[in-house]
Amino acid sequence: MFRGCKQFRKRKDDKMKKSISFVLATLMASSTILAACGTANTSAPASAAAPAAEPAEDASSGSDGAGGGSELVWWGWTPGSPLNEQYIAEFNKEFPNTKITWKQTTVDDYDAAIKPALANGEGVDIFEVSAGSANGGVGIFGGQAINMEEALKGYLGDDYADKLNEASLKSMTVDGELKALGVGTVYAGNLWINQDLFDEYNVKVPTNFDEWKSACDTFKENGIIGFVQGAGQGAFNMDTYHAICDNIQPGLFTKATRGEAEWTDPVFVQALDLWKKLFDEGIMQDGALGIQQYPEANNMFLSGQAAMVMMGSWYTMNCLPDTMRANMEAASSTDEPFAMVPINFPDIAGTGNVGYVFCDIDYATAVAKDAADVQAATDFALWLGASEAGQQMIADSLNLVPVLKSVSPNWDKVVLTNPEKQNKPVQEYLTNAMANPDNPRFGGISADLNQAMMDVLAGVASGTLSSADGAARLAEVE
Repeated sequence: MFRGCKQFRKRKDDKMKKSISFVLATLMASSTILAACGTANTSAPASAAAPAAEPAEDASSGSDGAGGGSELVWWGWTPGSPLNEQYIAEFNKEFPNTKITWKQTTVDDYDAAIKPALANGEGVDIFEVSAGSANGGVGIFGGQAINMEEALKGYLGDDYADKLNEASLKSMTVDGELKALGVGTVYAGNLWINQDLFDEYNVKVPTNFDEWKSACDTFKENGIIGFVQGAGQGAFNMDTYHAICDNIQPGLFTKATRGEAEWTDPVFVQALDLWKKLFDEGIMQDGALGIQQYPEANNMFLSGQAAMVMMGSWYTMNCLPDTMRANMEAASSTDEPFAMVPINFPDIAGTGNVGYVFCDIDYATAVAKDAADVQAATDFALWLGASEAGQQMIADSLNLVPVLKSVSPNWDKVVLTNPEKQNKPVQEYLTNAMANPDNPRFGGISADLNQAMMDVLAGVASGTLSSADGAARLAEVE
C-alpha cells in the first residue's frame, strides 16, 4: 500500500483551517514577482481510500511510516520563500518525519543549475518543472523524473483525470508518462486597474480603444501614468499580443502555435498593427521598451504611479491586504493598500470578442528518479498537487488557481482589501478564467517561436519592422 494514501485516510486536516490566516498574513513580496475557485472540506479525498499502487521506482525505507525519517531537497524558482517553507510546514503536520529543504534559484538561472545537479544523481529529490519552452521545461527535464500516474491513480482513484484541471495532466505528460503533478494554473490576457484612482478622478473603466486612450490621457493630465507595461520583457509582450489576437478572432493564436493556422493570416498582421497603435497613440507609456515588467512596471502600479497594468491571475494575491502591503513596501510605497480589480482586455479591435484568457500550469512538482526516498518525495508531490489540504493553501493564497476542481478560495475566510469593490469582480474573474476553452499561454510555443515572437514584437513596436514583415518572420519559424 502506498504510504501517503494510508496516512491521508487516517488523518483529518482540521489543523489546516487554523493555519490559513497565518499563511495569508505572512506572504512576502517575492511570491508576487514569480508568475507568474466556496468552501471546501480539507480532509483527504474519499477516493484516496482505494488501494494505491507503489511507485515504479523503489523507495527507501525511512519515510513517515515506521523507522527513521527522510531528508529531501526541493528545487525550484517559485513562488519563493517564505511561502514554500510554509507549504513544507503544513505538509510536516501530516508527515512529521520527512524533512524537506527548499532550494531556490532565479528563473533565469534554474535550467543551468538543475541540469548538472540532476545529472549527478544526488542532491535533487523534488524539483519544479513547467510546460512548453519556459524554464524547467518538462520536455527537457522530464526524463529524470518518475512516472506518477499509478501513484496519482491510487491516491485519487481511477477517475483522477476528472478531478484535476486538464492542463495539469496534459501539459505534464511526456511520451505517455505523467512526469509531474501540476500545483496551480495561471491565467493571463486581462488588465488590473487601481479602482481607487479611477473613482478619485471619475475615469470610466475602458472597454474599447477610444475609452482606453481617454482614460490614459486623463490620468496623464493628473500626473499619473495611465497604463504601464514593461515592454522590455518579452513574455508580457506576448501576453498582450495574444490578447489582441483573441480580441480579433478567439482561438486563432493557439491554432497557429499548433500548426493549424498560418502566421501570415491577416488576423496576425492586424494584431501587430494594433500592437503598434498602442505605442503610437500613447496608451503604452513613454519609454515602455526600456523597462521590465518586474520590477519596474509592477512597482509603478503597486506604488500608485500607474492606474493600469497588464498582469494575470497571479496578481490576485495582491487583493489580500497583508500581501499587498508587503509587496507595496517592496515597491518602496508606504501608502495603504488600495482596491485593485481585474477587467477584460479592452475591445480594441471592435469585434465584441472580450473576456478570453489563456492559461498554463504555473509549475508542477516532479520526483527525481534518483531521489533519496522516492516514496516520501511522492507523498509531498501528491499532498501539494492533489490533496484538499495542499490545494486549499494554494487557493486561499490567491497566487494560483488550484488544479483540484473540488477546491476554490474559501471566501468566508479570504478577506480582500476592499470587499465592496473587489469581491464581485475578483470572483467573477476567477470563475470566467476557469471556464475558458483550451487556450494555452506559453505551453504550445516552441523555444524558436518564443524568441522570434519577442523579437518581432519589439521590432514592430520600435518601428524597425513592419507588421507584414513581422508576421512573415513568425511564419518562417514553424
